[in-house]
Amino acid sequence: MTLITWPDIDYNEWKDTLSTLQLWVQVVGKIRLKSMPWLNHSWHVTLYVTPQGLSTGSMQYAEGIFEIEFNFHQHILTISTSIGNREEIKLYSRTVADFYNELFTKLKKTGIEVDIYPVPNEIEPAIPFEIDETHKTYNEEQVQNYWQALVHIHNVFTRFRAGFRGKSSPVHFFWGGFDLAVTRFSGRPAPLHPGGAPNIPLNVMQEAYSHEVSSCGFWPGNDTFPQAVFYSYCYPTPAAFAEQPVEPKETFYNKEMGEFFLLYDVVKNAANPHDTLLRFLNSTYAAAANTGNWNRTELECDLSSFEQ
Repeated sequence: MTLITWPDIDYNEWKDTLSTLQLWVQVVGKIRLKSMPWLNHSWHVTLYVTPQGLSTGSMQYAEGIFEIEFNFHQHILTISTSIGNREEIKLYSRTVADFYNELFTKLKKTGIEVDIYPVPNEIEPAIPFEIDETHKTYNEEQVQNYWQALVHIHNVFTRFRAGFRGKSSPVHFFWGGFDLAVTRFSGRPAPLHPGGAPNIPLNVMQEAYSHEVSSCGFWPGNDTFPQAVFYSYCYPTPAAFAEQPVEPKETFYNKEMGEFFLLYDVVKNAANPHDTLLRFLNSTYAAAANTGNWNRTELECDLSSFEQ
């Protein structure tokens, strides 16, 4: 595999752009939420990493299907439909309210009628989109660096996902927490989840964690933890999970979050970032599967012999 330099992501440098971008992406994510039938574990709401940026994929509307995509090459948002309509919105330093209003004007112009709950999820304070004049920063280079990191991480997560024959999520982007994630399932029901995420209904959390999981992801950080980080957790969490041997040696367990963490910079600066991240994913999954008594023989697979 050709080794390509992973970009720098400095939370303190790009946090204003991150805050604005996350809110724009939430607006688009909520359109997907309202346009799609409910899919287990809220998989119907997620976005996907593409060669252009982040996309909703195909969504239903009265005339067929439509797609909304953030294009981080050209810094535009595109709306395209199956009957040939297309609209663009420029991405630049503009308020969330301005972005929100133009997006819904363009949706109506293409014949798409959709109503969303116009308040952010998993964010405090939750300023309604249509009156948010606070968040208005967009730095093209910072956004491209973040997206290029997502591209690299997407490829590693995809490789990791291929080693599991049991139920597994796609590699997908959750706009609430703003994290790229992939989740494996043991196949067994889990205890009822207690909830606790800001602005997320309890029944949604309980459906999302209705079955035992081992989940990993990438998160860009916040003011409380101002570093981009990879995480890995399981639900339910066995008492011995935190004590399991994991790799690489820089991995640590965050007791408050109940998750293993590995800083993005450790992976970025490694001689082989791909392999370093894959070691983290495999070893933390093993920690969950071993302490949770998963049937690893039945659930895991090696399909490398099928590859050309």
